[in-house]
Amino acid sequence: MNSSQPSSNELFDVIIAGCGPTGAMLAAELRLHEVRVLLLEKETEPVSFVRIVGLHIRSLELMAMRGLLERLLPHGRQRPAAGFFAAIDKPAPPDLDTAHAYLLGIPQPVIVRLLEEHAIQLGAQIRRGNALAAFEQDDDGVTVELANGEKVRSRYLVGCDGARSTVRKLLGVGFPGEPSRADMLMGELEVGVPQEEIAAKVAEISQTHIRFWLRPFGNGIYSVLVPAAGVGDRAEPPTLDDFRQQLHAIAGTDFGVHSPRWLSRFGDATRLAEHYRVGRVLLAGDAAHIHPPIGGQGLNLGVQDAVNLGWKLAARIRGWATETLLDTYQAERHPVAESVLDNTRAQTELLSTEPGPRAVRRLLTELMDFDEVNRRLIEKITAIDIRYDFGDGPDLLGRRLRDIDVKQGRLYDRLHRGRGLLLDRTERLTTGGWSDRVDHLADPTADLDVPCVLLRPDGHVAWIGDDQQDLDDHLARWFGEPG
Repeated sequence: MNSSQPSSNELFDVIIAGCGPTGAMLAAELRLHEVRVLLLEKETEPVSFVRIVGLHIRSLELMAMRGLLERLLPHGRQRPAAGFFAAIDKPAPPDLDTAHAYLLGIPQPVIVRLLEEHAIQLGAQIRRGNALAAFEQDDDGVTVELANGEKVRSRYLVGCDGARSTVRKLLGVGFPGEPSRADMLMGELEVGVPQEEIAAKVAEISQTHIRFWLRPFGNGIYSVLVPAAGVGDRAEPPTLDDFRQQLHAIAGTDFGVHSPRWLSRFGDATRLAEHYRVGRVLLAGDAAHIHPPIGGQGLNLGVQDAVNLGWKLAARIRGWATETLLDTYQAERHPVAESVLDNTRAQTELLSTEPGPRAVRRLLTELMDFDEVNRRLIEKITAIDIRYDFGDGPDLLGRRLRDIDVKQGRLYDRLHRGRGLLLDRTERLTTGGWSDRVDHLADPTADLDVPCVLLRPDGHVAWIGDDQQDLDDHLARWFGEPG
């Protein structure tokens, strides 16, 4: 992919270290507000292995808000929003509060490519083969030194450079948590025996080994998960022989696995950065939090970080936001990550073969037959349960608003530009001096049971009411002084 090559004396508003899903999404969000963005990626080429990941409901909603969902859908496979929590097989709850009640399984390289293309189309600059080596920040900005010795200047730096984040380490931010206790091998491989034989064997083994599966993707390709105990060196990538050895040890057969699409080894380390921001340097995605992949929340959590941070950082750079608004990034997203880490800890325990955890798993399996329990866990995994603390008010305050019917289409179609939105069923309110940042949709027919809502660019409800002065106060809180 061709990328623009900035000169070393060019000043950027934001430098982003890492061009994975989080970094690419953040770059695109910033470019919606004409922020000058440089993405640094240490790898010279995009990843070549094809790993299938799942976009959960909240991430699908965010993609719809930015007009990206239609680009993604042809490349993915939809399946019910069910069976996420500790791989307990329960049906999807009926009538989830969303227009996108499914999981989209999609190759990770496709997500990265489409988000990267989106960012470039909006004007972001990307430099591949350029690793961040050092940086210094001062009152006016950040000077970033690349591995080749070149220096680049920006007003802010965001580390989206993964679990071993160079930015986080150089910043000196603590990353407390628990080291890995149990490693797993995971990959996508072709098999050489009939599906019926695999299904029967997996059903038998799953009675005693919960941390084991072979799940079909179609066309003879299976997702394979097996314990890694005693196999290979953690510092070295796993091999096909490692998978065959472990499958034999547990199942008595290797199922004829061959032709791997990708192979990986991961642990259940769980860590959370103490701070998401130090001065002009911020962290997002795996640079800020890591956890076991159970429930498939990692990529989603990072993309959602990016959408929360993007408009706030852009607002600060454009001059209409105070430091207080930028501080809400950590105030809102740090507790969300804490919750994700806790639910992955709980799920990991439920995968244990010890008698106590297995008893708890059996009990929870029974409880999930109650719709309220099943629904609560699915809403947690898919991130549609999040309610930011915006103060006292109706339950909808601080929550995201689903994609409802509005005049001339759907609500999310009105959020493609990353601006705020006043949805006004009274037809008598105005955005006044904030009209350069907040759109106004007067629609008495909107499918909403409150008079009016003010939506932030991330789709969360910042105000509910029908009084102009009260609205103006909240417009000032979230969108600065009127222009």
